[in-house]
Amino acid sequence: MTSILRRGDEVEVCSKQVGFVGSYYAATVITNIGNHSYAVRYKNLVSEEDQSQPLTEIVAADELRPMPPKVSATGFSLYDAVDAYDNDGWWVGTISGKRGSDHYYVFFNTYAVEILYPLSRLRPHL
Repeated sequence: MTSILRRGDEVEVCSKQVGFVGSYYAATVITNIGNHSYAVRYKNLVSEEDQSQPLTEIVAADELRPMPPKVSATGFSLYDAVDAYDNDGWWVGTISGKRGSDHYYVFFNTYAVEILYPLSRLRPHL
């Protein structure tokens, strides 16, 4: 990400941890700590030490992207790139099939797995 972020900016953090690659988590910038890094507070992840507190951590600028606009999708086509909401984050996948009028199979190439999701838990991947 090339622009300077400020305290209070809403972002998504791209995880690079094994088992979470290809997932994005909503967060708020706490501060720019320099050296192309930011302190962020996650919206849906909690601290391991105190699970009543949101997780805060320092992340590299290249792991951040602005919060995507809220888009209400009415449907998807085969092979559309999507984000599926699962395990408190958005996971990048591809539409691989459809069941009924509002459920879609999403294939996650990184993990070679296909999962069925309702339309309400999908968004176009930006």
